[in-house]
Amino acid sequence: MTTLPLPANEIVRAYAPGSTERARLKAALTTMSGNRASLPSIIGGKAITTGNLETAVMPHLHAHVLADAHLAGAADVKAAIDAAKRAAHDWSQTGWEARARIFLKAADLVAGPWRYRLNAATMLGQSKTVHQAEIDSAAEFADFLRFNAHFMTRLYAEQPISAPREWNRVDYRPLEGFVYAVTPFNFTAIAANLPCAPAMMGVPVVWKPSPNAKLSAHYIMAVLQEAGLPDGVINLVYGDAEMVTRIVLDDSGLAGIHFTGSTGVFDHLRREIAAGSYRNMPRLVGETGGKNFTLAHASADVDALAIGVIRGGYEYQGQKCSATSRLYCPRSLWPTLRDRLVDEIAQIRVGDVRDFSCFMGAVIDRRAWSRHAEAIARARRDSSHTVLTQGEPDDCEGYFTPPTLIETQDQNSPLMREELFGPIITAFVYEDARFDEILGDIDQTSEYALTGAIFAQDSAVLEHAQAKLRYAAGNLYLNDKSTGAVVGQQPFGGARASGTNDKAGSLWNLTRWVSPRTIKENFIPPADWRYPSIEPDASI
Repeated sequence: MTTLPLPANEIVRAYAPGSTERARLKAALTTMSGNRASLPSIIGGKAITTGNLETAVMPHLHAHVLADAHLAGAADVKAAIDAAKRAAHDWSQTGWEARARIFLKAADLVAGPWRYRLNAATMLGQSKTVHQAEIDSAAEFADFLRFNAHFMTRLYAEQPISAPREWNRVDYRPLEGFVYAVTPFNFTAIAANLPCAPAMMGVPVVWKPSPNAKLSAHYIMAVLQEAGLPDGVINLVYGDAEMVTRIVLDDSGLAGIHFTGSTGVFDHLRREIAAGSYRNMPRLVGETGGKNFTLAHASADVDALAIGVIRGGYEYQGQKCSATSRLYCPRSLWPTLRDRLVDEIAQIRVGDVRDFSCFMGAVIDRRAWSRHAEAIARARRDSSHTVLTQGEPDDCEGYFTPPTLIETQDQNSPLMREELFGPIITAFVYEDARFDEILGDIDQTSEYALTGAIFAQDSAVLEHAQAKLRYAAGNLYLNDKSTGAVVGQQPFGGARASGTNDKAGSLWNLTRWVSPRTIKENFIPPADWRYPSIEPDASI
């Protein structure tokens, strides 16, 4: 049997001053920001330009237009579905080796000649700093492709036992129909993985990217085409989300949805699917919201805790699904931790991500910025909340929300329950003796269960806390920040209102895109229909 090279995580480059990668990335940023691109939909392998344009801008300099996307109309969406259906027969019959070859080549293109273009598109279009872009659009994108190919072979190798004179086997058939991939703005790698995972398993895809990640979606598609992806296997459709989704959900050939986005939208999709009529029951795979916690015990290392809170809550402007947004700290540690956090936060540089000294860029758009500005203003008006940090939201040139730390006396405050998806952390200070009660409160305060972090030097406390919080997070970190899942190391996903927990970048996710068929072959069939038990007893 053919085997693949064992995957290894792509090395994250440092972009240190004077390095070759720093110079090449800066050159890519200059070129890309100086050229206004045209972004067609890609349907059946063809570039579709409609003339109905929507701009893509820099969130950190929103007057600067990077590109114009050609929005698909209803006829174009139907054409994308038809293209996927036409591709289905040949693609589903294509051997796994040929499918793997395409995506492994794409991984090498991502890690090599396309690296700086992908990083530049992610930085400019989604306002990621150089490090945040590198770990996403270069390293994680390549990791998803390489590890999924490996997981695919592991899945195919999972076969039943056979009795003598028989051969039992499982045919991991691609789902019958097409998958609808709905992808977010916050991770280029996730935007790539959601269409690529079902496609790797032999299922064609209609892909609707986020309107706030149009530029990077364009480059993802270009990489896949260069790698040799056949026409129609993945169809990239820019367009109105409601219109595109309505047409897709009305098609009886829909076999599944691969989704990352808000809980409300995913709930809507689930209800629509339940009311629809399909040839097969569509598979629903969704990663949605989070209200992720960091819990400190009195034995915690305050230095490690402070770093975990800052990185976990403020990297990429708190716009990671896994970002810390609620902090529980014992009163004995709070004065030291509070002062440390306030001092460190004051040193965080926020600005244009082309300035590599910035730790944070802008939030993604005006709607997000307004939501954050209102939450901070509401906290200032509420006597049970204290805003501990300086800085005010500013949208004059870019959508800048400062890293904000709020202390609340109300552990059931909306700031402790509701997802803001921004650089706002709300802290609740508990009495040290109430540690056990706080564990129960953390589990019940929010509807979400995506990630969480526990800081304690006492190993017995870690064991006790993780047992009590077993269902409070799909990814739990001990003495580490709540973010940063790495493909192949920490499969990612959560439950409750955070999604279906199908663990992106894992074998479990790939099982959702196949429909197993069990085959039994009998080499020597029986010669008589009678069983020995029905023979008469011997005469005495």
